[in-house]
Amino acid sequence: MSLSAVNDPDPAAPLALGRLEAVCVVHALKPDAGAVGITAIDKRPLDGPVKVRKIGLYADVQVDREHHGGYDQALYAYSSTEAERWGVELGREIPAGLFGENLRVSGVETSDAVVGERWLIGSRVVLEVTCPRIPCSTFARHLQVEDLVSRFTERADIGCFLKVIRPGKISAGDELRVLSRPSHGVRIRDVFRGPSYQQGQLLLEYRERSGRGIPEKVLRTLPDAPPEA
Repeated sequence: MSLSAVNDPDPAAPLALGRLEAVCVVHALKPDAGAVGITAIDKRPLDGPVKVRKIGLYADVQVDREHHGGYDQALYAYSSTEAERWGVELGREIPAGLFGENLRVSGVETSDAVVGERWLIGSRVVLEVTCPRIPCSTFARHLQVEDLVSRFTERADIGCFLKVIRPGKISAGDELRVLSRPSHGVRIRDVFRGPSYQQGQLLLEYRERSGRGIPEKVLRTLPDAPPEA
């Protein structure tokens, strides 16, 4: 599949440039007190090329597929600057993978990525920004920070899930190019906090105009009616 086949502009003229700092997959399943009983949140970086498939990274696992897996949530990305802010607040280092992310990136703010934005990583892999990560009690237990869910919710530095448009291989150190960014401007952070009625209408117009799908997880956040005057 060519880049033109996914309706993206010339990668020689990206909207933004970043870097893939780490590619992370599950290190080991660990017991968890949640409903599933185990979790794959413990991710660690891999050296060398890693296969990206439509359902996620080769050798990675998503235990709770309802909240963390599927085609619209195949990969989870988190930015270095957001991780550094949490490192200061929590008083600890936040190494790549600690938040359960598959991709640690720099130069691109994942929580401020626009829904439907497309990235090229390396020379082959094309990804599409889909929806926010919803922090859960498993996340808080993993980091052993009791109030982490409420703190994450307040700050809304939640990172983004990605859909795989074109599979391939990626490696830490690869260039990340933002190929396209929808004009509706609705960010992952906006979806997480609850989009306005106007933002919801812009997303629906974008879906109709572009022919691209909007994840059900995003559609459920859209207001049914404008606020009363």
